Amino acid sequence: MQDFYMVESVFLPSEGSNLTPAHHYPDFRFKTYAPLAFRYFRELFGIKPDDYLYSICNEPLIELSNPGASSSWFYLTSDDEFIIKTVQPKEAEFLQKLLPGYYMNLNQNPRTLLPKFYGLYCVQCAGVNVRLVVMNNVLPRAMKMHYKYDLKGSTYKRRASRKERAKSSPTFKDLDFQEMMHDGLFFDPETHSALMKTLERDCRVLESFKIMDYSLLLGVHVLERGLRERGGRGDSKRQKVLYSTALESIQGDGKASKPMLDDDTLGGIPAKHKDEKLLIFLGIIDILQSYRFIKKVEHSWKALVHDGDTISVHRPSFYADRFLRFMGGTVFKKIHPLRGMSSRRKRASLQQRSASQEMLSTQTEEQKEERKTQSLASLDSPDLSCGVQPDVVPSLAGVSEACSALSLSSCSLGNSDTGADADADNNSETRAGRRGSSATLILGSTPPSPDPPTSPSSDSELDVYLVSSVCVCVCEFVCVYVCVCGSKYLHVI
Repeated sequence: MQDFYMVESVFLPSEGSNLTPAHHYPDFRFKTYAPLAFRYFRELFGIKPDDYLYSICNEPLIELSNPGASSSWFYLTSDDEFIIKTVQPKEAEFLQKLLPGYYMNLNQNPRTLLPKFYGLYCVQCAGVNVRLVVMNNVLPRAMKMHYKYDLKGSTYKRRASRKERAKSSPTFKDLDFQEMMHDGLFFDPETHSALMKTLERDCRVLESFKIMDYSLLLGVHVLERGLRERGGRGDSKRQKVLYSTALESIQGDGKASKPMLDDDTLGGIPAKHKDEKLLIFLGIIDILQSYRFIKKVEHSWKALVHDGDTISVHRPSFYADRFLRFMGGTVFKKIHPLRGMSSRRKRASLQQRSASQEMLSTQTEEQKEERKTQSLASLDSPDLSCGVQPDVVPSLAGVSEACSALSLSSCSLGNSDTGADADADNNSETRAGRRGSSATLILGSTPPSPDPPTSPSSDSELDVYLVSSVCVCVCEFVCVYVCVCGSKYLHVI
């Protein structure tokens, strides 16, 4: 544990000494915090001491603009490997306290979207202390970022200012992302699962350290534009730091250790937005803000005038849940190729099924109409010989009289036992004659001539017979039912 709190101090006078060279600057003191711990971190990420010093000291640093509200300065090494950021005394102290837990987390999971710290230093000159932290570079300068976003998952005043929008490469915020890319960024299922698992694991680590107010720095490179305009230098350069690219940061240890993509992508994560193919570069930044007393007061004060759940500063557990909900529901979305194909197949099958049902229903209607036409034609034929004209529409009075007569006869059949045999013989003869006539009408042939009417009720019986013939032609099932149960036929009519 004492290695995490060790501090090495070296004094560098302008005239030089036995250990330091002479220089043209005022005398200053250079402090290195936890040198053994950070040396272990650099070895874990495959950074050699010579390469580390060469990247920082060989060529002048590139100054970057700061889109955030902090007063920190940012510098980039000429080889795009490291970011040097000035931090406040409280942030440097918090990072030093964080080192033991950070060490355990990196041992368990070196592939993470959390910042990778490679060194913590302090320069003391003329009574001023400048604290510096060296981290990995999330957005490579060799790949031009067409869109940059600083996302926190909150909506209170989370919009880029006019001054920021006027820059050549502005950094937008949460509300800007919802307006510009409201559909979100789509990934294949495996990449989306790996990305969300990494984010969730990192957020739980930050929550355990009581860290909040961190951001997700998101860089979007559009491939079609990138083919026309290549920014930066050396697209085919080799990276010096392991697990530093966005794609390596979300891959588990079970993946292959060699790079999955060629050097032209610089480790970007493939994604889509509408019809555009993208490369995504991302990382969690600004994790040195703990939920101290000042932050609690800030949240309470802002919550008096606005909704407390939309404010950036919040307790760590709520902040992590809100951050993950925003990233999983608004920013990163999953492509469902199999589900889309099944829905298309299901839609096509439903269309085919409906078309087939329409064809069958059309054929059934045509068959019914044809049979009805044939039956009517057979009724209208002059060869049909009977006592009355067959094409005369039966009157309702005759039908009602026949129905009442047959119902009375059926009732008398059910109540009397003495005349059952005679009535049964008469009914059987009548049903046999009607069955033969109805079958002859359906086939369209000339029916046999019935006996001349012997009673005044023969006209009504013939009317009922004609109505039954038409109904039999329209509905086949009723026809079968009528043929089998002639006594109940009038009730059906």
